[in-house]
Amino acid sequence: MRNEMNLKFMALSQNESFARVTVAAFIAQLDPTMDQLTEIKTVVSEAVTNAIIHGYDNDPNGIVYIDVAIEAESVEITIKDKGNGIADIEEARQPLFTTKPELERSGMGFTIMENFMDEVDIHSEQGKGTEIRLRKNLSRSKMLCN
Repeated sequence: MRNEMNLKFMALSQNESFARVTVAAFIAQLDPTMDQLTEIKTVVSEAVTNAIIHGYDNDPNGIVYIDVAIEAESVEITIKDKGNGIADIEEARQPLFTTKPELERSGMGFTIMENFMDEVDIHSEQGKGTEIRLRKNLSRSKMLCN
């Protein structure tokens, strides 16, 4: 059975923790391990922070959208903004790349997402926004292999 949740909130940095906890509470019904839950909370934090800082340049009038779907033992999380977009997705995916070095950004957001999730798809268009689709399988057999 498929279950879905949709969330939207203002692009304010204080809402990042709200997004992380809300997604974690929703996926708790799958009974993830603490490591899996931590990984999912981390990628949600990274994606939401990127939307706020890079997508909207900290403009609080922006809106961040999160859609979460769970089915069987997998979770799919989509985080979207209608902000600036990414000029070069492949460059943005490179470890340590950041467009905001003055903010002491590490440039590891996409690398972290790719390490913690099974699939990461990024779609972006300059001036129209970015959509990041994250997918993770929480099956017990996979956990035993790790």
